[in-house]
Amino acid sequence: MPARVDFYVLDSDGDRARLVYACRLVEKVFQLAQTVYVHTDGAQDSAAFDDLLWTFADRSFVPHELAEAQPAGAPVRIGHGEPQAASVLVNLGANAPEFYARYERIAELVDGNAERREQGRRRFAWYRAQGLRPETHTVSV
Repeated sequence: MPARVDFYVLDSDGDRARLVYACRLVEKVFQLAQTVYVHTDGAQDSAAFDDLLWTFADRSFVPHELAEAQPAGAPVRIGHGEPQAASVLVNLGANAPEFYARYERIAELVDGNAERREQGRRRFAWYRAQGLRPETHTVSV
């Protein structure tokens, strides 16, 4: 069965709003008892998202760890290198990950920033070229 790809298009152009929405999405997936791999572009982005996931909401707790943690034990892993086992991939990277087919569902987040919007268009086209049918959801933040 091909992966399901959902693009969440935010009405904000702020990177923080995009990342906080990603935290909410990860929290929702965790509450549905699914595992998540959050893919970023590098160690600095992974560490920043790790920090934000601890603090984005006062009453929220999402057990997570950086992908380098051994042994792996948290249902949410954040990384930028080797893909991690999970049912859902949240891609915060600029490019569509080549390893997308490992996941049942892929979540892509796009905001109003011109550069990130263009990157999102390229990812959308890339998924379509892979034979997938990405769904688009407009989100007010």
